Amino acid sequence: MKNKIALNKGLASVCGLFCAACGVYYATQEKDEKKLQEIANKLGQPLSKTYCEGCRSNRKTATCKDCFIIKCAKEKGVAFCGECDTYPCQELKDFQKKMPHRKNIWKSQARIKEIGWEQWLNEMIDYYSCEKCNTINGAYDTECRKCGNSPSNDFVRNDMN
Repeated sequence: MKNKIALNKGLASVCGLFCAACGVYYATQEKDEKKLQEIANKLGQPLSKTYCEGCRSNRKTATCKDCFIIKCAKEKGVAFCGECDTYPCQELKDFQKKMPHRKNIWKSQARIKEIGWEQWLNEMIDYYSCEKCNTINGAYDTECRKCGNSPSNDFVRNDMN
């Protein structure tokens, strides 16, 4: 059974990340103050600046609030980096290389362009959902955060080796 979450563009980040698979996002949605405090401590920011409801929302963690990619897309009038005349720019290449969970942003940009963000979101829901209980897990959740299944999702199975 497929996970049911509202398909909204806010879960499709400008750079091609799937916001619902972010620990900050799902901890915010689940009102998991303990998890949010752990993340705030890791990021060296106060808990009050750690809540996030997705890349395109008004409520973003401090890191995402200052995201150069979001600002650039607004300035250029594009919804996704792949729509830009200078894609892929050096800034996006540098961003992609910094963290393992960003490895598929090129593939995501191509899929969004090919099939649209709604269908891409459906693919991401499946890709990041636990095959046992359908909980959406992040790239760093090696075990499902709900049922303990390992690996937690196809991203961990295919891309974190």
